[in-house]
Amino acid sequence: MRDTLLIALYAFAGAAVTGLAGAAALRLLRRRSLTVSLAVVAAVGVGGVLTGTLAVAWAMFLSPHDLTVVTTVVAMAAVVSLVTALILGRWVVARSRELAMAARSFGDGGDFAAPAAPATAELAEVSRELAATSARLAESRERERMLETSRRELVAWISHDLRTPLAGLRAMAEALEDGVADDPDRYLKQIRAEVERLDGMVGDLFELSRIHAGTLPLSPSRISLYDLVGDALAGAGPLARAHGVRLVGDRVAPVPVEVDAKEMSRVLGNLLVNAIRRTPADGTVAVVAERSPDGVVLSVTDGCGGIPEEDLPRVFDTGWRGTDARTPPAGAGLGLAIVRGIVEAHQGRASVRNIPGGCRFEVTLPTAP
Repeated sequence: MRDTLLIALYAFAGAAVTGLAGAAALRLLRRRSLTVSLAVVAAVGVGGVLTGTLAVAWAMFLSPHDLTVVTTVVAMAAVVSLVTALILGRWVVARSRELAMAARSFGDGGDFAAPAAPATAELAEVSRELAATSARLAESRERERMLETSRRELVAWISHDLRTPLAGLRAMAEALEDGVADDPDRYLKQIRAEVERLDGMVGDLFELSRIHAGTLPLSPSRISLYDLVGDALAGAGPLARAHGVRLVGDRVAPVPVEVDAKEMSRVLGNLLVNAIRRTPADGTVAVVAERSPDGVVLSVTDGCGGIPEEDLPRVFDTGWRGTDARTPPAGAGLGLAIVRGIVEAHQGRASVRNIPGGCRFEVTLPTAP
């Protein structure tokens, strides 16, 4: 038993010296290739065996012949281990370089394509993560492209919408200045109407900018949907009568919600104005509010004839105004974008779907606690 302990002690001492030397070498070479590190690890393993064997042989006074045999065997094992480590290192490095080249391709704006050659489990996991990241980046680029397109369209439409009333204001102002206006009072009323239209457009732009910046101030309070819808219907009544459209709100449950009353009134007002303007005379715009498993659903149904299926995903985009046949009189395309922004700020969601003869806009809000 004592001899066994001595042999273990001498073997451990010799291997420990080799291990410390290997740790120092790995620290010095930590920035070098993986092949070098694997070669050091293989050398440490075989060197530990060799130094431990030599220490035990010296302590046991082995014959020179036996010591030569043992040393030769260990040396051959060292050669095989080093060659194996070098082959493995070069293979792993080659797979890493292929992965790096593939990653560089999608970093430059392309799509990630995983290398076809087999790789280790860790490199395969990295490849899968890079593929998922590439897919997310592609989605982000597509969203950014769509947003940029919407911004350009919005700028073009806003420029057009501003140019028309400004040209009219200039013409009327020049007519009044030159004294050639046959009915100055009518001109002044028209100027006031155009100014109010411009003021509303600027207000919508300001509201939308606060929504996009995430700085929309909300002051939630507990309110009944019955009161909210009633006020909105009363506000939209004159416009509905002017267009010959019936407003129906007899299916509104007195459900309490925790919302900013001013902002939600704007949501309802935008939806009702949008529905009234796109519903033909003698048509009906209906408002319904009821509970659902997801919360409280507030819907506005119109008689516009429906929205083309390809346009449904873009209805709430900034600047979207649909086809010319659907949008007289054309607005700036901000109302529905503001609706979605305000609803999402209340942790809700806005959606639209076609129904026979028209479409239904739905706003889903969390139930008040």
